[in-house]
Amino acid sequence: MDTDQLLQHVEDLENKHGVTIVYTSMTENNNSLNTMILDKLNKKGITLSKFWITDESISKLNEQIIVRKIYYQEKLKSSFLATFMKKDDLLIVVGESISHSIDTLKIVNQFNVYIYAGQLLLLIVLSGLFTKHIVQPLAKIQEAAEKISNLSFTRVHIQTDDEIESLARSINQMSDKLEHAHQALEDKNHNLREFIANISHELKTPLALIKAYSSGIKDGMDDGTYLDVIQQQTDDISRWVNKLLELSKLQTDSYTISTFDFRLLLQDTLQKYRISTQQQDITISVHDRLLTDPWVQADKQKIDMVLNNFISNAIKYTNDRLIQISMENKNNQVLFTITNGVEIGDSLQWENIWEPFYVLESSRSKLLSGTGLGLSIVRTILQKHDSKFGFHVHTREVEFYFSLPAAPPDN
Repeated sequence: MDTDQLLQHVEDLENKHGVTIVYTSMTENNNSLNTMILDKLNKKGITLSKFWITDESISKLNEQIIVRKIYYQEKLKSSFLATFMKKDDLLIVVGESISHSIDTLKIVNQFNVYIYAGQLLLLIVLSGLFTKHIVQPLAKIQEAAEKISNLSFTRVHIQTDDEIESLARSINQMSDKLEHAHQALEDKNHNLREFIANISHELKTPLALIKAYSSGIKDGMDDGTYLDVIQQQTDDISRWVNKLLELSKLQTDSYTISTFDFRLLLQDTLQKYRISTQQQDITISVHDRLLTDPWVQADKQKIDMVLNNFISNAIKYTNDRLIQISMENKNNQVLFTITNGVEIGDSLQWENIWEPFYVLESSRSKLLSGTGLGLSIVRTILQKHDSKFGFHVHTREVEFYFSLPAAPPDN
């Protein structure tokens, strides 16, 4: 703008830009110049306690250099930003009041401090809760692991709905499996101790008799029967050893699976006991009306041993001279059942009959008890065949059973 145009639009420029514009003619006296500008500013409502135009600024204005100054007003807590320019012979001042925001900034800063302090406190609380959520369950798991290492199979109960709860479930599963394995090992150790004790008991008596009768022969007390007694006891020991070797062999022996007629195998086995049952007046009744297909898949030699043990035990223990055998097809299996009458006493621990050397007759009479290894051999064979087997004790009789897979129709 030229000077005349600028002077005509001063008020419009002030309203448009929110500034105060004053002007005066240039004089050589700075004091009078400052006084005139202050008066004009006062007329427009701008009261300044500090305002001064220096000689240096006048020199720059004379060289057509725009000069800008900020005058701090302490009492008003504000500043006045003034832009000085020379246009022709006029000194034009464009000014704007700037309010100080120090107090506001102090309040804002103080508020920020409170916010930061609150955030820090919240962070500490959340860290504590998070630590409690993580560390306490881990401490419980560690405690449970230490107890498990000391063979105290405990369980830990944690509900966190995260990986820690999954870890706790794994710990519980491990504890349960270790407890079962430990109990199984304890049972095996107990059975082993019982096994050793039974072997010692069974071998102690014949060895003692052999020693006693050998001493009698040496002392000349033989009445002609001492050697027979020694031979009989030696045969008993040999029989025990053979049974033990047979049981041990069955644990690792290979099984030859073939297809054979189970009914025919049973008939051949019963034929071996025909004379014995006739002499003892024992009747064996066979029911096979439900056996529509007698063919099975198994090791024929091993199943023959199973049948021999079951039948010989039934003949030995029956008290009503009647043995009942049944066979039937059921769920693609051939089910064999043998039942005989027996004295059921309270002292009989039937759950142990599968253990080696366990006998039902407490006096361990050789006439009644035998070796006590027969049912252990049966269990080993049937387990190798993955057969379902067991027994049921009724009021005055016992029933043993096992099953074998039926042969496929195309065989």
